[in-house]
Amino acid sequence: MPSVAGLLGLPRRIDRDGAVALTFDDGPHRRGTPAVLEALAARGATAIFFLCGEQVKRNPALAAEIAAAGNTVALHGFRHRNVLRLTPRAFVEDLERGIASIEEAIGRRPGRYRPPYGIFSFPGIVEVRARGLEPLLWSRWGHDWRAGRPPEAITSEVTHDLRAGDVLLLHDADHYSEPDCWRGTVAALPAILDAIEDAGLKLAS
Repeated sequence: MPSVAGLLGLPRRIDRDGAVALTFDDGPHRRGTPAVLEALAARGATAIFFLCGEQVKRNPALAAEIAAAGNTVALHGFRHRNVLRLTPRAFVEDLERGIASIEEAIGRRPGRYRPPYGIFSFPGIVEVRARGLEPLLWSRWGHDWRAGRPPEAITSEVTHDLRAGDVLLLHDADHYSEPDCWRGTVAALPAILDAIEDAGLKLAS
């Protein structure tokens, strides 16, 4: 909830004049991620990819490809679990495994972290920041984890009343959501990028 995020000092927006952040959760995915990368490259655009460590372990070369294309690689945990269901020790173990998997795949540590489902625990916030990770939630999303959601609906929701500083949440994978949901996201991307450009905004990573 925005009010709770504000009380805990968890950013839902970025502090960049004239820019928005386009972010993707849950990857890498052997089909969804390459399709998203291709759509971004066609427009000379980059994004922030919040990767799950267990998927990085399965697709380390794809994680490296994300970084090589100029995108920012961030952490979405090792496993996609609600952190409120983890003991503090289990959370730290998950966090460390996630950091290590990304560092091994791309040769550097991630600098940002977003928890699965956007849910933080207070001890988790402390542990994340202690490791030099910047928490980042989101201000807009397209509910694109639902299979069969029309690209027009995704675009309309995620870009409505777009403003500088917004963080847009999309998904390039269906590991933890409805099968093939990423197809709607890929189809929506050109229109989303058009809307960002039409609003006179740039992409920040």
